[in-house]
Amino acid sequence: MAVRRRSPPQMQAAAEPVAVAGSAPANSAPNKSAKSPRSRMMRQYDLVERVRSYNPDTNEDLLNRAYVYAMKAHGSQTRASGDPYFSHPLEVAAILTDLKLDDATIVAALLHDTIEDTEATRAEIDQVFGPEIGALVEGLTKLKRLELVSREAKQAENLRKLLLAVSDDVRVLLVKLADRLHNMRTLEFVPEASRQRIAEETLDIYAPLAGRMGMQEMREELEDLSFRTLDPEAYGVVKQRLDALAERNRNLISEIESQLSKNLRNNGLTAGVYGRRKRPFSIWTKMERKSIGFEQLSDIFAFRLIVADLESCYRALGIVHTTWPVVPGRFKDYISTPKQNDYRSIHTTVIGPGQQRVELQIRTEEMHQIAEFGIAAHAFYKDNLGSPTDILNRESNAFAWLRRTVGILSESANPEEFLEHTKLELFHDQVFCFTPKGKLIALPRHANVIDFAYAVHTDVGNSAVGCKINGKFAPLSSELQNGDEVEVLTSEAQSAPPSAWESLAVTGKARAAIRRATRTAVRDQYAGLGRRIVERLFERAKIDYADDKLKGALPRLARGSIDDVMAAVGRGEMKASDVARAMYPDYKEERAARYAGAKKSLAVKLKLKSPPPDPASSPHAIPIRGINPDLPVKFAPNGGAVPGDRIVGIVTPGEGITIYPIQSPALKDFEEEPERWVDVRWDVDETTPQRFPARILVDNVNEPGSLAQVATVIAEHDGNIDNISMSRRSPDFTELTIDLEVYDLKHLSAIIAQLRAKAVVAKVERVNG
Repeated sequence: MAVRRRSPPQMQAAAEPVAVAGSAPANSAPNKSAKSPRSRMMRQYDLVERVRSYNPDTNEDLLNRAYVYAMKAHGSQTRASGDPYFSHPLEVAAILTDLKLDDATIVAALLHDTIEDTEATRAEIDQVFGPEIGALVEGLTKLKRLELVSREAKQAENLRKLLLAVSDDVRVLLVKLADRLHNMRTLEFVPEASRQRIAEETLDIYAPLAGRMGMQEMREELEDLSFRTLDPEAYGVVKQRLDALAERNRNLISEIESQLSKNLRNNGLTAGVYGRRKRPFSIWTKMERKSIGFEQLSDIFAFRLIVADLESCYRALGIVHTTWPVVPGRFKDYISTPKQNDYRSIHTTVIGPGQQRVELQIRTEEMHQIAEFGIAAHAFYKDNLGSPTDILNRESNAFAWLRRTVGILSESANPEEFLEHTKLELFHDQVFCFTPKGKLIALPRHANVIDFAYAVHTDVGNSAVGCKINGKFAPLSSELQNGDEVEVLTSEAQSAPPSAWESLAVTGKARAAIRRATRTAVRDQYAGLGRRIVERLFERAKIDYADDKLKGALPRLARGSIDDVMAAVGRGEMKASDVARAMYPDYKEERAARYAGAKKSLAVKLKLKSPPPDPASSPHAIPIRGINPDLPVKFAPNGGAVPGDRIVGIVTPGEGITIYPIQSPALKDFEEEPERWVDVRWDVDETTPQRFPARILVDNVNEPGSLAQVATVIAEHDGNIDNISMSRRSPDFTELTIDLEVYDLKHLSAIIAQLRAKAVVAKVERVNG
């Protein structure tokens, strides 16, 4: 809630104006707002005149009724500053008149706290002012209840609500931003703890959101006010240095303005030339980002050249570049490639008078309005142009971004993913790249080809296997530069991206898509495994399985689909026997009964559980081909298993099947859980050999070169050492634990036999995990 008033009502400039000789003094900086209330509140006729100044056809009666209604509704309510509460909505309305917004928005600003803080109702506002204004006020009421800086999940969910609320009518966002601006101007009356939270919330969400909507003027004031609260010492130092520098360079700035105007005029071009200095927060973040001191900054002062039309922008650029030397690498043409928030301007830096670097921004008046006021620069108050949403759908890329962001709501698996995406989109600067067909793709700075692929289409990202940048092959992780032409090479064989891509991607959209595809792939794996387990149980029990019959049993299994059931079985969260009982209530789990009460040795039990060596004689066993994308299968952690071993599978909830050799002592831990045992068999394709994990223990004589001899034997027999550890058992012997990758049991046995033949090897044995 806003708590202090500020004089005057207008927002500050996007950057602080520089006072030059003979000019009016600069607007006061944010830290100079008076702490005392206004001498008087804006009167009804003042408000009407402000709106009439840009909209001669304003509905005076509507504005007057809203003014009186809000003033009476808030009555004697006061704020922490001692001002009447009504002063806050009045100031918010004043800010919005500076943005030249329509009558409905101004009225909504006057009424935005009435439903929340007074006895007014939505029905009453609809009756008095109409449903359009009622909807705006209700949208603002919902937003007022949001607290964006809190626990991550809550913050994310509230941001979702905010963007959903403003996507239907962007005027809700404009009023909310104006409300937050006045809150920040009056922040000093808020308790310290809340002050920090509000400033952090503003810097994290509202300021970059204003920037994304193209409202640079509002964004920069919000940033400065937040900076002043969060780090007052740094703010004071930077502000003091800026003031001293402005005073010291007063004549130089005036000289540059004069020379620019004169040169343009001599070449037949009329332009407004305005010197300005950058804001404290902008200066501070640049010092932090580049790790430089204040004295090393070369572009604290900048100049805007406002010309009549588009052609004049490039004429002015030519005049400037032929008058002063250009600083290489500092030219950007945002007219030919506008930013996504609709910003258009030419940026260049030259070595001007006194060998000073001079940063120039060249734009038309229309471009200047959009640069300063963003989506608010579109004339909502004009008739016959459609609703504000219709206008922005036609004219605004910034609003298109908002729409796209809201679209991601439906794709995000959880609020944190959405928050990650939105914050990335809010904060990042951009690079512009092209597809081979010339389509422009805007990406955050430092983005790579993976981000580019997902920006083109999710299917392109999921199936990307390589790329060409400017016609040359390059890694998918290559960082993109402005102007790169990128061709993404895809393969139908890849339906899901590697999960490691998530750590490489920069954009939230790419990360969310990779996570989503990975989750889908893993779920498909579990569903496939679960289906095999269920079908084999039914075959063994000699009962019929059909998806249609299972569909009728879904309510009894508390699952929404057949795939959900199969995935649950594959993850070990549900037993296959539960599926059978749901479909056939008379089903008895013979396999469980077979083990119930069995007091035989492990060897006997395993013999019963394990499949015979001949795959053909075990039609119900699940075939194992090693680690593959079709099944969530892994091998015993301490020793693995290789073809030729008799094996058994153990289902681990949430992880899939772990394959153990039949002789593994670790199987004792699962004796009392027969429902977790799964019959498995090897199904190795001899035409495409695969390596499998195994572990051996080697007692080695402790002498120079002994380890090399062991490694040589393994290498000569085409074994691969995956890991090795050593421990000293006695002064004369070292125990080596070696994790190998071999083709099968015969291959492993040959390596062990050759190691035993070495004089430096005292003993070799296989570890059965």
